[in-house]
Amino acid sequence: MREIRTDAIIEAVRRITIEASYDLGQDVIDAVKEAKTVEESPVAKGILDQVLANAEIAKNEQAPMCQDTGYAVLFVDLGQDVHVVGGDFNDALNEGIRQGYKDGFLRKSVLGDPIERKNTGDNTPAIVHVNIVPGDKMHIIMAPKGGGSENMSEVKMMKPSDGIEGVKEFVIDRVRRSGGNPCPPIIVGVGIGGTFEKVAFLAKKSLLREVGNRHPNKFYADLELELLEKINKLGIGPQGLGGTTTALDVHVEVHPCHIASLPAAVNTQCHAARHKEVTL
Repeated sequence: MREIRTDAIIEAVRRITIEASYDLGQDVIDAVKEAKTVEESPVAKGILDQVLANAEIAKNEQAPMCQDTGYAVLFVDLGQDVHVVGGDFNDALNEGIRQGYKDGFLRKSVLGDPIERKNTGDNTPAIVHVNIVPGDKMHIIMAPKGGGSENMSEVKMMKPSDGIEGVKEFVIDRVRRSGGNPCPPIIVGVGIGGTFEKVAFLAKKSLLREVGNRHPNKFYADLELELLEKINKLGIGPQGLGGTTTALDVHVEVHPCHIASLPAAVNTQCHAARHKEVTL
């Protein structure tokens, strides 16, 4: 049994919360640069240049890359041989978020009640997904999720007879209906299978994968590439102003499902695909 103190958890979460908003991943930067080489629209190329310039300014000046610094979503792989000491585990995660949003001068966007609409003032509580794994380590991923892209997401409980063609149609139609609202170029997270709640989780978790990192199953890897090609033929383009770069990538995750079901989900991510991680 290995002990991990809550003060270490708080500081780790505080640090990656700030880093996630300041430092866009190199995989996204490389994907935008690659998109520029094939983009056909001069306006779209100019927007992609602005995306790159914005990311550089954010990193160099240690400022948020977007004014919407998101709802804090944490993915935790918790080793079964870890003993958290010094306080409550969930309280420590939320305190790290609280300090990160304060120290990083990040916008607080969380409302304590969805109907009363009163801001909690510190961007807590976080959404926390915990996965118990073998070992004596704790791996935490902080993934801030902006409201604009989150609002363009959807779950659909399809019929098994809809099959893969129905899934493709659903994904492409969701992107088409989103237009410029999620601040393209986007990354499209797709979940297939599981249950109503599981498929939404799959779509969101898929966004943690590096851009360009294909699904290990060739069938789904090919599906990702097919969807990416069809989405980029929609003509929505960067910021919805036209072009051939609507999406930087499509990530698909799957899970076994019931014989009577075919759940599908799309979780859309704007070009500010922010996530940072730490292992304790």
